[in-house]
Amino acid sequence: MVGKILMAIVGIIVVVGALAGIKTIQIVRMTEASEQQGDRRPTAVTSFEVARRSWGERISAVGSLEAVQGVMVATELPGKVVEIAFEPGTQVRQEQMLIRQDTSSERARLPGAEAEAERARLHYERMKSLLQQNVVSQAEYDDADAAYRQARSQVADIKAMIEKKTIRAPFAGSLGVRLVNLGQSLGDAHPVVSLQTLDPVFVNFSLPQQKLSMIGEGDEVRIKTDGEEGQSLTGRITTINPDVDPVTRNVNVQATVSNLEKTLRPGMYARVEVVLPQKKGVLVIPASAVLYAPYGNSVYVIDEREDGDGQVARQQFVRLGEARGDFVSVLDGVEEGQSVVSTGVFKLRNGEPVIVDNELSPEFKENPTPDEG
Repeated sequence: MVGKILMAIVGIIVVVGALAGIKTIQIVRMTEASEQQGDRRPTAVTSFEVARRSWGERISAVGSLEAVQGVMVATELPGKVVEIAFEPGTQVRQEQMLIRQDTSSERARLPGAEAEAERARLHYERMKSLLQQNVVSQAEYDDADAAYRQARSQVADIKAMIEKKTIRAPFAGSLGVRLVNLGQSLGDAHPVVSLQTLDPVFVNFSLPQQKLSMIGEGDEVRIKTDGEEGQSLTGRITTINPDVDPVTRNVNVQATVSNLEKTLRPGMYARVEVVLPQKKGVLVIPASAVLYAPYGNSVYVIDEREDGDGQVARQQFVRLGEARGDFVSVLDGVEEGQSVVSTGVFKLRNGEPVIVDNELSPEFKENPTPDEG
């Protein structure tokens, strides 16, 4: 019995000793790792000095694009297509012929109508001369005058029908898909082709009535579309509706935007920002300096080491505001003049030694363009 107890005690001593040995090895390794960490070479980073800038206030909205001039060209009279004089997707001049319908019937009637008009004119001239000689009555002269006018009207009506069957571009612009074929018999108001003026274009959007006092004609607007990701185009407010929608309490606003590259098309959805004349001071840093995380966004502030030997990156949580281009405003967490790591923040850890090298630092802009990277 005593032997079993001794054996149990010895076993316990052996287990405790083994555990103590393992723990000692772990502590030694952690100490060595800590010493190695302290001896790490500083990480090269780029920096940005927190700056105060004056940003104009903005109002965001969604809108849609509309052509300054746009129409679906259509027929006015029934008729068969005998000539198509345009290519889909091309530019056309004002009054350029698009299609011609069959006018053989009208042209066949025209000589007869013109002959009848000439006969009526001669009769009118004779009656006018006889009236001056008091040979005919005023009533006979009036009948001749009416007959002449009616004959001229008949000729003008036939010529107008011929002209209406020659469909022309009402204004210069870009053509769309052709909707008619040669030899096709068309009814009245049959669509022929879409014609749109693409430069400039309108952008229509709505703003709450509370914003009405903040905007005015001539204010700058910036728009972005899904078709031109990352690109912002600039225009001006040209029209503000004089009335407010009684249901939504919104006011309709229209801006005109230059579209030299023809990238904007009528009907597109657009994100709109109205840039107000009022300015506000904000602290800004590059968006690349922010380490985004679900539990809170942070930046790495570059501080001098306590021993004065180099610099370290200190993680600092921040509260962010509006973003513009490559920059984001900071509402709380940093102060003007502090230096923050501007690129590569995901590689750093709190308290890590760093060395600043801005030779390869990117250029940050408030309104970058896609070809600028």
